[in-house]
Amino acid sequence: MTTPTKDDNCTICEKIGLRPFTKENIFYYYIPLNGLLSYGALCVNVMNPALVAKMLPGKKDATNVLLWSSVAGGAFYVYGRPHLRHVPTFQRGLYAIMAAGLWGMGSVLGWAVLKSLIPKDNGLATMAGLVVGVGIVKVTLDYFNETDKLVAAKK
Repeated sequence: MTTPTKDDNCTICEKIGLRPFTKENIFYYYIPLNGLLSYGALCVNVMNPALVAKMLPGKKDATNVLLWSSVAGGAFYVYGRPHLRHVPTFQRGLYAIMAAGLWGMGSVLGWAVLKSLIPKDNGLATMAGLVVGVGIVKVTLDYFNETDKLVAAKK
């Protein structure tokens, strides 16, 4: 039996779809990934608060923690996008916080409106919220990828 090497660990990470732990990956992959997981939990929390209350019995309301975590992850994601690399650091940070804040707060508002429009069924509400959340994430990722392509094409 051999001891795993650094290269073996990276191969294991790649096999399960994770990136190696580097400064760049922590800031622009793992923190956004944590934000994405928080975003999913936030969706469930907004659409079916009783379910989250059962899972976290000691907490009164996890909404703020989940919102802040998803906004932080979103901000790191936006900050690391190639199309903003030329923008000064402070301004880039403001853009990232604004975009992530609008994304998170807009999603919460959208889920609240959706919840008021559908029948009072927690399972249906949870599924509808998750479908809408996945759609929002997909459109958001597509938008940023297309924007980054435009910048790359100008080089």
